[in-house]
Amino acid sequence: MARMTKAAAATLLVHVALLFAFSLADDSASILPRPQSLSSFNPNNTQLQNRGTCSYTVSIKTSCSSTKYTRDQISLSFGDAYGNQVYAPGLEDPSSRTFERCSTDTFEITGPCTYQICYLYLYRSGYDGWKPETVKVYGYRVKAVSFYYNEFIPNGVWYGFNLCNGRLAAST
Repeated sequence: MARMTKAAAATLLVHVALLFAFSLADDSASILPRPQSLSSFNPNNTQLQNRGTCSYTVSIKTSCSSTKYTRDQISLSFGDAYGNQVYAPGLEDPSSRTFERCSTDTFEITGPCTYQICYLYLYRSGYDGWKPETVKVYGYRVKAVSFYYNEFIPNGVWYGFNLCNGRLAAST
């Protein structure tokens, strides 16, 4: 069996790493840490910068291991590291089978314009329970970002991600 030189092995390793990196690449940024509860979150923060009004598409995939459907009240808030925040209360609509097990629901939400979205929280209030798998947000001039939950949202608390890298976020 032929032996590989150190230079050839290093080159091969770089090629494998590049192939792996490109195989993971897609049009959206993926955020992989686990969601956390947030005890002091104000979705109606009035001290935000006003950069106009923008439209966002939010796609929420409910896990196949969620309850069959939920009648719970579901709200959403997301924003950037500069205090720009979008709040969407009352996304649920049991009559239209919103948030049914193994389904994806898409919402058009209007709110303040943001820079790159780096936090997203969900709020659930009720007794049915609900387990979102992923939440993906698209916006004008904002790269699509996906937040991976895949766990039940606790009742009565904002639950999600704040990955704004230490900058001032709307949750502070």
